[in-house]
Order: sequence, then structure tokens, then C-alpha cells
Amino acid sequence: MPAKLPSTIAPHLLAWYDANARDLPWRAPPGAPPTDPYRVWLSEIMLQQTQVATVKPYFAKFTARWPDFASLAAADEGELMAAWAGLGYYARARNMIACARQVSAEHDGALPATEAELRKLSGIGDYTAAAIAAIAFGERAVVVDANVERVVTRLAALEKPLPSAKPDIRALADTITPDARAGDFAQAMMDLGATICTAGAPKCLLCPLRADCAGHATGDPERYPRKQPKRARPHRHGTIFWAVNGDHVLLVRRPDKGMLGGMRALPTGPWQDEKPGLAEAPFDAEWRMSGDSVQHGFTHFTLECALAGARIDGHTNPRSGEWWPLADLDSAGLPTLFAKAAKRMREWEC
Repeated sequence: MPAKLPSTIAPHLLAWYDANARDLPWRAPPGAPPTDPYRVWLSEIMLQQTQVATVKPYFAKFTARWPDFASLAAADEGELMAAWAGLGYYARARNMIACARQVSAEHDGALPATEAELRKLSGIGDYTAAAIAAIAFGERAVVVDANVERVVTRLAALEKPLPSAKPDIRALADTITPDARAGDFAQAMMDLGATICTAGAPKCLLCPLRADCAGHATGDPERYPRKQPKRARPHRHGTIFWAVNGDHVLLVRRPDKGMLGGMRALPTGPWQDEKPGLAEAPFDAEWRMSGDSVQHGFTHFTLECALAGARIDGHTNPRSGEWWPLADLDSAGLPTLFAKAAKRMREWEC
């Protein structure tokens, strides 16, 4: 591994960014003073493991409804989780409202400006703390996300595979991070990785760093970053229950801790290696299996859920949950897995 990368990288990249920066609703123009820290923080939380195109409408909705830390801290958690539905990785939403409350209670509603203080807040790890410090406050911070990892490993032609190469990547990124315009530099690296130095078919002829790139010099930049083979994710099974009572359907609130915590959902039995059938149905009824199923991929496993339905009268009391109007089901904010199940079951006569 080279001890450092060429000193020409930062000026070349910033010149390219000045002309080619993406226009994003949470971003200040190149060279402009940093934007509102709340907007930077919110965007960074939403962008964790989620693409820009997906985040844009959610960001607009959240900033219109909760424009600052005080309003978000006072938000109803159920309403916030419903507004988040479809964005995925729901622990981020729980951490987000916890962080807003910390900022309001412990920092007088103003986000702290240093990486060390930012890391003490809920949902903010090393990357997010560095990104906020650089972008929102102009502090020199070494910001390394997946795009930056790809750019740096190609610049250095780094043979060590991920994830073991992460400390080396950060050390190399440190050698090219400038003292001035650290926020612009971080965003320029992200933009370069997202639009030019892409995972597949990088546009090397358009790259402002082509002359400095050891990966390009090898003739095979797509070789980098090297990755260790992924382990196959385990596959689990479950059953989702569609209980219709007149013009209402039964919804439950999932436990705060665990997958999809705090979200409204359709009742479901255990998620396990074997098909659970009707285990842990919300109440005794003449459940019918639809013969259909829905699948969803989580970070650490894939899930396939069979679908069971029952129509009941108004005298049945579920063990938990609430009867939600079918005509207003879209407002419940069901996570993607359960929204798919609801769509299938509404098309099936149980």
C-alpha cells in the first residue's frame, strides 16, 4: 500500500466539483457557507444504506413537517414511523427521534460541531459524525463511505480486500483530505463515486483524477475494491395474518426492539427456519392459507411469509392490536414487507 496518495488529487477534485456538483436539497452550493446542520444531519441519517433518489421525497416530507430539532423531538413516534415507512432500516428512525430529543434536551437544540461530541448522539457513528462535522461545520474530518472506499482503493490499486482494508483506506483518505473546504471535498468524493467512479463500468475518460489513479493504470479499475466472498444469508419462514372484520383489518404495533421495531404491521407468527403454519395466530378463527407468499431481504437474512386470511364478526377480540379502516390502510405506514402482503391479500378473497 502506498504511504500516501498524490497531493494533486484534492485541487483537481475540487475544481471538478465546482463545475459538476449534484444539486441536492440538503446541500449548499460549492464554496458557499455550510447549510443548516439539521438538514445535513437529517440527510445523512436518511442516506445511510439508501440511495439519493429514494431519499429526496422523504427529505422533503420530513423537513416540511418537522423543520428543526425542536419539532422533531416533539413528534409523535407513531406518526414519525409511519412517515418513515418504505425507507427501510427502521432502527434509523428510532435513533433519529432519540437523537433529536438529546439535541433538544442536552444541547439547547443546536447540534454539536465536533466529531467527538457528535459520536455521543444516538444513531451517529464514525462516518456520520465525520460527514456532519465536515459538511455542516467546515471542520477537517476524514469522511469515508462506500463511494469513498471505492474511489480510494482504485486510486491506490489497493489489493487488500474489504472489510480488512478499511483502516488502510481511511489512512489513505486522510492523506488527501484538505484543511480548507473539507465539506466540499467530502461531497466531491461522494459525487465522484456515485457518478463517475461507479461500481460497474466506471467512466474513466471523464474522471478528473484519471492521471493520479493507479487502478486506471492497471487497465482494470473494476478489480477494485477487492472483496472477500460473502456468506450466504440464512433463509427464514413466517406467516402473516390478514384478519378482516367488516371494513377493517387488524394491525399490531411491533415491539420497539427488534426487526421493524415500533412500526404498525399485520400480525405475524415467529420467523424461523421451518414453516410455522398458523403458530401464534392473533386469535382462534377459521384461517385459510392463500397459497401465496411474500419475500423480503433483510441485512442478515431473507424471509418468506405465507399468507393466511380470515373474515370474522365484530365480537372477536384480538390479543393485541387495533382495527384499522381498509379504505385508509395507506395511511398506516406499513413497512414494505407488510404493504406487499396487504396488496396480495386484498386481491385474494379469503
